[in-house]
Amino acid sequence: MTKRKLLWLIPSVFYALFVFWYTDLGGPLSDQEVDTFVATLQARNADPQTLAKLEGFLRNDSGRQFLMLNALDLNDNPPNVGGAAPGESADQLMARYMEHMIPELLKRACHPVILGNAPYTAIDVIGIEGAEQWTGGGFVRYRSRRSFMEIVSNPAIVNQHEFKLAALDKTIAYPVETTIYLADLRLLLGLILLAITALLDIALFRK
Repeated sequence: MTKRKLLWLIPSVFYALFVFWYTDLGGPLSDQEVDTFVATLQARNADPQTLAKLEGFLRNDSGRQFLMLNALDLNDNPPNVGGAAPGESADQLMARYMEHMIPELLKRACHPVILGNAPYTAIDVIGIEGAEQWTGGGFVRYRSRRSFMEIVSNPAIVNQHEFKLAALDKTIAYPVETTIYLADLRLLLGLILLAITALLDIALFRK
């Protein structure tokens, strides 16, 4: 194999491995998988209304990635929570929650896409009472609903969920299945690798 072919082969193999890891190739959740996830959450005394909505979300799985939109309003005076020091702020409690959440996300090719603070109140609110004030928000990318449920049903996360609940005064979270998503890492990484490899090809093998 020539050096030039090797130059293109290495990033191609790396990209293929990344796409294989970053994409859930298992297809939509099966009924058996959904039943297992639901039973797991029922055994942990999940709220019946929330569980019913979650089951509907799982039963209609497309097998695709999705983004979870999270609007967050932090509690100015959060209650004390077991496992945290008395008087911890909402930011400190949320940091405790994310300390466990981030590793679970990353190992399943899930990650934040946008995170930020709200510089002002809501500009346009229609049909939602009390939704003017938010602290911040963001989008989290999930590889699939399967990956999402692996995280949600993980005991390591369930045990830390009290930190999040105590940190929040109110929140809205709903899934968005993308039709246009220019920040997809498969697209960005592919363009970056293509550009770098092409420049190296020109620099090393231009006659």
